[in-house]
Formats: sequence, structure tokens, C-alpha cells
Amino acid sequence: MSLLECLVGLAISLILVTPLIKTSGELIAKQIEYEKIQSLTAEADRALELMGRAIRMAGYQPTVSFARGGYASKSAQAFIQIQKRSGYQGSDALMVKHALSGAGDLDCIGNTLSPGRTKNGLAQQGFVVERQASAPKGGRANGGGSGGRVGGSFICQSLDKEGRLQNTTLINGVHYFAIEELSGLSGKAYRVRLEMTDGHLIHRAFERTFATRNL
Repeated sequence: MSLLECLVGLAISLILVTPLIKTSGELIAKQIEYEKIQSLTAEADRALELMGRAIRMAGYQPTVSFARGGYASKSAQAFIQIQKRSGYQGSDALMVKHALSGAGDLDCIGNTLSPGRTKNGLAQQGFVVERQASAPKGGRANGGGSGGRVGGSFICQSLDKEGRLQNTTLINGVHYFAIEELSGLSGKAYRVRLEMTDGHLIHRAFERTFATRNL
């Protein structure tokens, strides 16, 4: 076989193989993107479920305490508080308070609630977005230096065994968090929205509606 024939054969092989290599690269990229989306979805579902559980518990008070007037004078705003645009990138903040039910209630990081984890007889669970510790300080609000969005850390605020407020990171990659009370309903209900990002190309929004049981 001459050198010319070898070169021709090599050129033909490259022509045939290049599309396959390109297709394989695209499939790998799609698989990576799919796995990232699945991970963001699972983390968003977890955060939303924790907020939903807290909202449903908001304002709970034992029958005995209510009968004695323990919390009867408190308004709904005392048990569920929303601070608009107070967090990272204009995100809202949520604070929920409720009495202990005695049924092994858990806070937002999985600790069993006890009298020691209360303040003035009420457990507290808060949710706020803060700047992610690993995010570049010079990053823009709508993206980092590479053009992607900078995600924040979704923080759970709860009381420790001494009744002191503690912050624990639940998930990272939260671009925005918003909560609003819905009007025109018989009870209190809230629409919660989480926007998640991988910091580059993926951006997904998740929304749920939760109703209170005790307000």
C-alpha cells in the first residue's frame, strides 16, 4: 500500500468517525445536564417540603394553652412572618412559630423539638437565602464572571437546645426565593417559589402552594 493510499484511507476514516465523536460528546453533555436538573429538582423539592411542613404547623397551640388564653391574643402575623426582599438577590425571608404538639415534631434540620428548643414557649423555623460562601465576591447579581448566575445558600433558622437562633445551610444553588399570601380563600395559604441554578446554563423554577392548618 502506497503512502497516498494510506492518507486517503485515513481521511475517509476521519470523515466517518467525526460525526460519531460529535454525537457521543453531545450525548454525554445531555446526560450531565439531565443529572444536574434531577439534582436541582430533588433539592428544591426537599426545601419546599420543609417550608410546607413549617407553614402547616404555623400557629399551632395546644387546646389547654388556648383555653387558658396562652396564645389566644396573638394575631396570625405573630406566627408567620414574611420579610419581602430582605435576602440575597432580593429574595424574601420566612419565619414560622408554633407551640409543641408533643407528637415528635421536627425542625427544618431534623432535630426533634423539645421545650429547650423554644423561645417564650414557641418553636421557630426560618428560611432565608444568603450569599453562598464559595461564591466570588465580585460576582454580579445576575451572574458570575463567566456569564452564569450566582446561586445563594438556602438557610434554615432554628433554635438550638439553649433556645439560641442557629443558621444551617440546607442547599446551595438558590437563585431566588419568594413567598406571597394568597387572598380570597377561607383560610390562609401561601404560594412559594424557588428558582434554582447550577451557576452556568441551567435555571429552573419550582412553585408550590401551602395552606395553614391552625390559622
